Amino acid sequence: MFGTVPVVSRSLAEYEEIIGAERYAEICRIAEPLRDARVLHLNATALGGGVAEILASLVPLMNDLGLHTEWQVIRGAEEFFNVTKAMHNTLQGMFLPWTPEMREVYNRYTGLNADFFDEEYDFVVIHDPQPAGILGELTQRGREKHGKWIWRCHIDLTDAQPDVWDFLRPLVEDHDAAIFTLEDFVKKDLGGPVVFVIPPAIDPLSLKNSPRDEATVEEVLRRFGLDPARPLLLQVSRFDPWKDPLGVIDAYRIVKQEVPELQLLMVGSMAHDDPEGWSYYERTVRRAGEDYDVHILHNLNGVGNLEVGVFQSAATVIVQKSIKEGFGLTVSEALWKAKPVVAGRAGGIPLQVLPEETGYLVDNVEQCAQQILRLIQNPAEARRLGEAGREHVRRNFLNTRYLADYLRIFNGLATQSADSLRGVAK
Repeated sequence: MFGTVPVVSRSLAEYEEIIGAERYAEICRIAEPLRDARVLHLNATALGGGVAEILASLVPLMNDLGLHTEWQVIRGAEEFFNVTKAMHNTLQGMFLPWTPEMREVYNRYTGLNADFFDEEYDFVVIHDPQPAGILGELTQRGREKHGKWIWRCHIDLTDAQPDVWDFLRPLVEDHDAAIFTLEDFVKKDLGGPVVFVIPPAIDPLSLKNSPRDEATVEEVLRRFGLDPARPLLLQVSRFDPWKDPLGVIDAYRIVKQEVPELQLLMVGSMAHDDPEGWSYYERTVRRAGEDYDVHILHNLNGVGNLEVGVFQSAATVIVQKSIKEGFGLTVSEALWKAKPVVAGRAGGIPLQVLPEETGYLVDNVEQCAQQILRLIQNPAEARRLGEAGREHVRRNFLNTRYLADYLRIFNGLATQSADSLRGVAK
């Protein structure tokens, strides 16, 4: 048995007012053939990052619809997560050595985790590279495969380092299906699995995304040394080179020359499967230097989902200056709170930030600063973009749509019906 992650019970009925009765009834209909199916979601961490946030709502909603769904995390020590973080970076385009020693560490921990796979499921969803080798390891041991196995890729493989992808590809090809966030992320040399393309989504009823009253907002801001009366620029993301926190500070400094009262808040989450995070956090703090209007916080400072939601609700402009991105759920979170977003033209962000409609896409520090300043100086435009952004998320990027996508995939794989797969397969 892996580490089982407890989840809070949720009811799909709670979402009916947001999504409408017709969509609610459709989801219930799609779920009916899957009643009593056993489902396992397996990933590397229960805290930090978009995958954990997605599963925290997806798993209980599947259970509410009659599926027996579990969320478990694999086991690993620092040496394993150092290797998988390197895999993550190289698969997103960074060049790093991929050595026999790294492959040995990955394979050794894959074997250890395969030892814990002691139950049978109708559907097993493997999230990202960390647990991708478990199915192949079980097959090599002569274990009969039960149910359908799905590999869910949350990262951008467009510029994947060839030797790392060559290592990962056969592990993925053991699966019955593979899910990617964007069509552009699908590797053309991937053979075997049925390929699906579905973007992820946010939970509008989570603690982070629920509305907050003004008194709570002001109390939280003051607790962390922020002035509610001054403009606030915010980025919420891991401390990671792909999120470009250093570039965010540089853009802030350009804007501050025109808006001296501007505050910058950067909030990150330290996940146990991301040992690089502390190093990049320290680099970010050094770049901020002695500027007391730059606030850099993380979950170990007492910043949880409630505080992040408050910061997003209070921000004047929210930035997500990603250089590489899988999807960027923090963008949908910001738009759901009717905030204008300035974001990097990366990964799934352009699906969310529609230029001149819900925010602005930028390619460098100077453009980022220019658009931030434009929104601060034009609050009516900022409101218009934010309101359009909230509706865009309601229609396209809520977890109820994501839930329905998974249910369709399960139904299609269970029946191997072309009609069932049509509309969700690539």
